[in-house]
Amino acid sequence: MNNNNKGKAVAVSSPNVNDIDDDDDGNGNISEDELDDDNNRSSGVSSTSIRFSSRNTSSKYDFVKVKVWLGDNADHYYVLSRFLLSRMLTVTKIPNYVAIKIALELKKLLIDNSLLDVSQSDLEVNLFKLMERRGYGEEYINRYKMMTRFHHQRVPLVILVCGTACVGKSTIATQLAQRLNLPNVLQTDMVYELLRTATDAPLTSTPVWARDFSSSEELITEFCRECRIVRKGLGGDMKKAMKDGKPIIIEGIHLDPSIYLMEDDNKTQEQEKTQEADPVAVDGSNTQMENNSPSGSSSEVCNSTAHVSCKEGTPTNKVDEVSNHLEAIGLARSVSEEKGESVTDPELSKSTSVKKEKSGTKPIIIPIVLNMAEFDHKALLEEEISTCTFSDKSIAQDKDKLIRNLKTIQDYLCSFNSQGLRVVNISATTFPQTLDWLHGYLLECIEHGISSVSNENSRQPAES
Repeated sequence: MNNNNKGKAVAVSSPNVNDIDDDDDGNGNISEDELDDDNNRSSGVSSTSIRFSSRNTSSKYDFVKVKVWLGDNADHYYVLSRFLLSRMLTVTKIPNYVAIKIALELKKLLIDNSLLDVSQSDLEVNLFKLMERRGYGEEYINRYKMMTRFHHQRVPLVILVCGTACVGKSTIATQLAQRLNLPNVLQTDMVYELLRTATDAPLTSTPVWARDFSSSEELITEFCRECRIVRKGLGGDMKKAMKDGKPIIIEGIHLDPSIYLMEDDNKTQEQEKTQEADPVAVDGSNTQMENNSPSGSSSEVCNSTAHVSCKEGTPTNKVDEVSNHLEAIGLARSVSEEKGESVTDPELSKSTSVKKEKSGTKPIIIPIVLNMAEFDHKALLEEEISTCTFSDKSIAQDKDKLIRNLKTIQDYLCSFNSQGLRVVNISATTFPQTLDWLHGYLLECIEHGISSVSNENSRQPAES
């Protein structure tokens, strides 16, 4: 390792913010030649390179490795990836094409100054300077630091995108996953179908909103029953999110906010009981330790809903098998597990693990209900219903009944607004603005969540 380069920061020249290439397609298809052209345009330097419609996404700087060293003693390092860095910058609400250019500028700066070994702190110093030169100052830098803490603390994050049919749940969930750099998106429709076909769960092929009910109360009762079954099927992914601190976005119609709000309350109550318990007694029993772990809490919540499944004729072990199968096949499109770092003292590692399981990090659960204006929603529903195939032909003909049932479910979901749940109005004309607002809202929720975790962690040493 070249120790002479560590701890060095270099002066960053100021690129003109107005020199951002307006011809860039926003997909990151830029090279270092275009970046030089971007920085030299204001000084009258012209570029003789011919731009083709199919641009080269690679750069000669990608073939040079820059090692970023971590820790006070620089014991570990990772290789700088401008792609991952640009993804991290987009989380702060920097436009994608600008984030890509900043990442390339940073790597070009380091390599041109022979800084192939750099500390994390010096890397961030140069990165923040480049961000400021582009016009993305303190607000964006603070977001970057906040999201870095979030990933380091591995706080469990569950984002629920609720709503009825044709309100844009899948589109919103996918867009938010890209903006927040979250790799896991799970659809309840897939879980529902897998439970229906692979188990004896009392689920039908006809959606709940397309069936006949004598009253609105009966419809909501059946809707909540199906949501509880689907929640049981999500048990494996939820456990993994809680235990490993991996964020997940769940979207679909079979999301009853009351289930997840109740779980969050139960989690808080159990943590309070754990903190009041005698720590010696907790250390003395592996069984009790497991019950106090995040996965244990999730299991306890699952067990509380298990009697519903059994009562309704659903074999609990079958639903568990499907839940484990969902986790095994990676239905949530999750990334591979990160490699664990070696620890010099096994006993210290074991002790740290025990403390984490005992205390349990409170998850950040963010339920969002999407609501669409009645006129727009009805138009989309009529188009959707006309393309649906139902076993009962008469169902498709009674469109008013289908729309009425969906309206009943939508009103039920929006009723949780009084409990602090966020209801977001969706419109085709304001979709980009709504997406941008949701991006900021989720960042605020994450910041509030990790602040609560930091406060709890600071209180625990004082209490012990």
